[in-house]
Amino acid sequence: MKLQIVVPCYNEQEVLPEASRQFDALLDRLIAIGKISPASQIVFIDDGSRDGTWALIEHEARQRSKVVGLKLSRNQGHQNAVLAGMMTADGDAIITIDADLQDDIEAIEKMVDRHLEGYDIVYGVRADRSSDTAFKRLTAVFFYRILAFFGVELVHNHADFRLMSRRAVNALREYREVNLYLRGIVPLIGYRSTSVEYDRKERFAGESKYPLSKMLKLAMQAVTSFSTVPLQMITMTGFVVFTGAMAVSAWVLWVSIFTDKAVPGWASTVLPMTMLGGIEILCLGVIGAYLGKIYGEVKSRPRYVIEQITQPSPGPERVQPSNGVDSPALDVSYQ
Repeated sequence: MKLQIVVPCYNEQEVLPEASRQFDALLDRLIAIGKISPASQIVFIDDGSRDGTWALIEHEARQRSKVVGLKLSRNQGHQNAVLAGMMTADGDAIITIDADLQDDIEAIEKMVDRHLEGYDIVYGVRADRSSDTAFKRLTAVFFYRILAFFGVELVHNHADFRLMSRRAVNALREYREVNLYLRGIVPLIGYRSTSVEYDRKERFAGESKYPLSKMLKLAMQAVTSFSTVPLQMITMTGFVVFTGAMAVSAWVLWVSIFTDKAVPGWASTVLPMTMLGGIEILCLGVIGAYLGKIYGEVKSRPRYVIEQITQPSPGPERVQPSNGVDSPALDVSYQ
């Protein structure tokens, strides 16, 4: 089978040469033992990097016959960069992995073996999180528990290191949402799947591209894209608050009519107003988050635009794509 390793890159000039070398050596070994086709490739996706990442990708494509470069017109975000590589690749099986070499590339052979056994999707799952800081482990546990509470179907301790068969990738094309969260979409495909455990390493070089702010944004993306539980919670909260407000109103009315202990005061006025106002603002905020998602979906803007492609040796071939145009090695299009 033709295997393609899709590697999204954003400002990865420090690690990219070593990543290219290791991926190339891995493909050579798998080709030598007959598990994959000699036509197998490494597809680097430059997600609008501001450093020398694209120049290095072009250099690697000139030096290594298996390297293909794909340059997006601007930074589209990690998930869209991964999708661009998957939708453009034409292999029989596609593996997505980050360029930082933290995911163990030796697990790729195990993924290939599981695929050859008949699995369409093979998830790379971390065996443990001992390499993470205590804060990262705590936030990861909180992340998975929150998503499980909201009913989002995820593979625990899995990021975007996975193998997908050609028919699984074709099925993924049918999911057209703009607010992309691949970790939640892929399990929805439903084809036969399994997982391979691996030990995560320290980053080879450079800095993490997923600080806390991006992790929080990703968590919000997951919840609002795959769960309506927050909206249901708003309904329940509104019912509870309404019931409480009616009970307080009845009590105030009873005191005013049947007793002489009614003393005008600010507490009975200010406290209910503050409580109700705060809850209303919170509910409007949650509703606004979902309306924002709907706004993004109905516009149906492209999820990425490919600016150019660098083909393997004997030299880079730059393609200026237009909608519906195919290149010899890769499917070039707007998505």
